[in-house]
Amino acid sequence: MSDQDELLRIEGIRKTFPGVVALDSVDFDLRRGEVHVLLGENGAGKSTLIKMLSGAYRPDAGRILVGGEEVRIHGAQDSERLGIATIYQEFNLVPDLTVAENIFLGRQPRRFGLIDRKTMEADAAELLERVGVNVSPRARVRELGIARLQMIEIAKALSLDTRALIMDEPTAVLTSEEVEKLFAIVRRLREDGVGVVFITHHLEEIAALGDRVTVIRDGKSVGQVPASTPEDALVRLMVGRSIEQQYPRVRPDSGSDSGTGSEGDSRTGSEGDSGGALLSVEGLTRDGVFHDVSFDVRAGEVVGIAGLVGAGRTEVVRAVFGADPYDKGAVKVAGSALRRHDVNAAMEAGIGLIPEDRKGQGLLLDASVEENLGLVTMRAATHGGLVDLKGQREAAGRIAQQLGVRMTGLGQQVRTLSGGNQQKVVIGKWLLADTKVLILDEPTRGIDVGAKVEIYQLINELTAAGAAVLMISSDLPEVLGMSDRVLVMAQGRIAGELSADEATQDSVMALAVSTNTEREAPRGH
Repeated sequence: MSDQDELLRIEGIRKTFPGVVALDSVDFDLRRGEVHVLLGENGAGKSTLIKMLSGAYRPDAGRILVGGEEVRIHGAQDSERLGIATIYQEFNLVPDLTVAENIFLGRQPRRFGLIDRKTMEADAAELLERVGVNVSPRARVRELGIARLQMIEIAKALSLDTRALIMDEPTAVLTSEEVEKLFAIVRRLREDGVGVVFITHHLEEIAALGDRVTVIRDGKSVGQVPASTPEDALVRLMVGRSIEQQYPRVRPDSGSDSGTGSEGDSRTGSEGDSGGALLSVEGLTRDGVFHDVSFDVRAGEVVGIAGLVGAGRTEVVRAVFGADPYDKGAVKVAGSALRRHDVNAAMEAGIGLIPEDRKGQGLLLDASVEENLGLVTMRAATHGGLVDLKGQREAAGRIAQQLGVRMTGLGQQVRTLSGGNQQKVVIGKWLLADTKVLILDEPTRGIDVGAKVEIYQLINELTAAGAAVLMISSDLPEVLGMSDRVLVMAQGRIAGELSADEATQDSVMALAVSTNTEREAPRGH
């Protein structure tokens, strides 16, 4: 490799936070026209490293070179000026602005001193077409789903004159068709000489797209290997051990075969009644969104909901939880009907929801770990207008230790935790509330393989203790590996149900496209 081929180099970077060494003498380099995969567990230091390059953090030691010259990056403008663009795992968009306004925020084209909206929207439309997303440049961002928001972030990065593109989990919420479009874009960028730093937890993407892999573990770079390295070897480098079973579901001894259902059933999992069901959903309908949705989830059972993006899965579980309204139907917990559109009633009945957007809906980012873990139980811990702070603190410490939350202490701001540890905090607050029915919406999005297995073990512990789990995931192997039954939704309806033995990628997808053959499957591994 010649010096001219090197876009950027990181040498001996060290970064510490109070009580934590985030990075310790890390080395990394990026060449023109390559995809360099950065691999590691949540909390390994990947996000800290890319924040050095984007200007969010400054190193305590070491140096950053761009084009062979040492540079100091003090903010996003410095990074962009050096030709470095970053697409973060969590979205950096302004909800009340339009798509075009978000793409060109701070760089709007002007004419006679005024923003040239016609040019801005035309340029945005061209970028959106390039990434293959069908959305109006005038649409408000808050009206769009997560998959489309991700593609807008990519379009925003492509709008810059980028030489080094950093992509942090860009495929986490994309369908297989959208992933292929993204890969095609990345390959074109590579052909144009752009260097791409690609962070992913989907190991099969590494050989499909990457050239080299640098593995970070506990803040240190522990190896650099070809992208063709076998997955089990990558896992050993990443977590320091072998993972024998990716989906360690412990299925109940009985009850999981009593509701296999079939395509077209209006009620699934009940065989005529809801005997033994902790959660019963009956004829749930919201005009134009979902229609006549019925199912049961029994104690000790994991029921997965599969379907295409836009099938209505998230909308249904939000209605079950009381976060969104519905027009007809009923939700029952242990046989007792809940008031409609009433989150407090759902919580009092023992329902918990872990939303797909953990940062936007599941956490108070500026609050501490302790405060977030106590959110659900605060009312119960309040007596005479005073909160039992000691009891809350002891409970938070116990659950944080049980879940293995990596933190400096209970007072650490949740915003500064890795994605996997943030998700553990979201789960932990519901465990403290003694939840009977836990709804998981994309529970492992953006989480590494080691943390995923830990969350799967938590699911096993919950169901072994008699809880019921309802899980939505766009990762089809996850649904198949962890569910005792699988409900498949298509266009707002339940297209059918499959037992664990019947559920395969082919059988699920046959139901998912049964009412719309042109829609694409959610991605799997």
